[in-house]
Amino acid sequence: MRAIIERPQYLKTLLSWQGKADTIKIVTGIRRSGKSFLFKIFQKHLLNNGVLPSQIQTINFEDADFSDLLDWKKLHSYLKSHLAEDKMNYIFLDEIQNVQNFERAVNSLRLRDNVDLYLTGSNSRILSGELATLLSGRYVTIQMFTLSFKEYISAYPFANMVKDDIFHDYLHNSGFPYAIQMTADQNPLLPTEARWDKEQIRLFLKGLFDTIVLKDIVERKNVKDVSRLMRIIKFMFDNIGSETSVRNIKNMLEAEGLKIDVATIESYLDGLLDAFVMHRANRYDIKGKQHLKTNAKYYLADIGLRYFLLGREGDVGHILENVVYLELLRRGYEVSIGKINDSEVDFVAVKNGSVEYYQVSQELGGKATFDRELKSLDAINDHNPKFLLTMDKFFTEEHKGIKVLNALDWLRR
Repeated sequence: MRAIIERPQYLKTLLSWQGKADTIKIVTGIRRSGKSFLFKIFQKHLLNNGVLPSQIQTINFEDADFSDLLDWKKLHSYLKSHLAEDKMNYIFLDEIQNVQNFERAVNSLRLRDNVDLYLTGSNSRILSGELATLLSGRYVTIQMFTLSFKEYISAYPFANMVKDDIFHDYLHNSGFPYAIQMTADQNPLLPTEARWDKEQIRLFLKGLFDTIVLKDIVERKNVKDVSRLMRIIKFMFDNIGSETSVRNIKNMLEAEGLKIDVATIESYLDGLLDAFVMHRANRYDIKGKQHLKTNAKYYLADIGLRYFLLGREGDVGHILENVVYLELLRRGYEVSIGKINDSEVDFVAVKNGSVEYYQVSQELGGKATFDRELKSLDAINDHNPKFLLTMDKFFTEEHKGIKVLNALDWLRR
């Protein structure tokens, strides 16, 4: 097994911005998706290309050794005092959201011609408020996701396994880079359940989940009743890919005897989105070419978290839909849920002005199901590419310009 997964697509993006000191580079994403490791790989590249160690400063604000720098003035003074004169300085600030009013230190450093700033954050709020006001567009964001299926396979220790079995492991063990390093034994002759240290992976996911809930949601949202928050999280995890509204959640809780107001539910959902635990896909009227405000769908940052929390399979079709949604985001698309007449298109994917349509079906089963899945795509009259992705191996073909592809083959492209 390759213990290191370097994520070259993210490194390539960082390299394209190297040395552009007037633009701050901000890498965001769910905890443990690889942001800090990306910085290490980038720093290694700098050192291999003539940059001196004295030109690089790195601070992780979750490290107690740097607790005295959580004050922005002290941080600014410390960084300034360690700058190498007459050389470009590369400053890496990890989990910057832990520094109160960090925007002021960052903005001041940005004004220096010899400071190239790189930040990470596990909460989307670092991109709002005063930061956006002070920097006035002088930053670029790079969103990092857990491993794609293609990346997962590239690091997979059991090369002789069929794709379906690897996909099963990908869903259950998660795409977090650290999880794939927890192999109990690399002997491919062992039964599947013996190849992974399941308990280590479970403990890893539990620690990650607890940290996200406590640090990124409970503390930031000042949650008083954690049990209600957990009930909402379980509901959201169990209903990925389904139309969800605040009213639905409120009705569900009240049916269980739990009183909660709409504002609190909205705050908890915002917490899940801010921590990159979930993503919201809004609806888009394909004929009217306009976004709709009602009944968005929510998707998880990693299916492994769902299996950890709920402990069961659930709707396999929606799980596949979730995986496809994340992959479209990884590939740089803006993704919405399509509405066409009375039908729905799973995803409208837009990139650089180009549009693609995707329908996802776990299995087609027969001609009736096949025709039903194609119906909504058939109803779209424009000439943009249309795809039906399925785990079914017997229906890969083209129908009236609609490409029917095996989902696992598409994920590996």
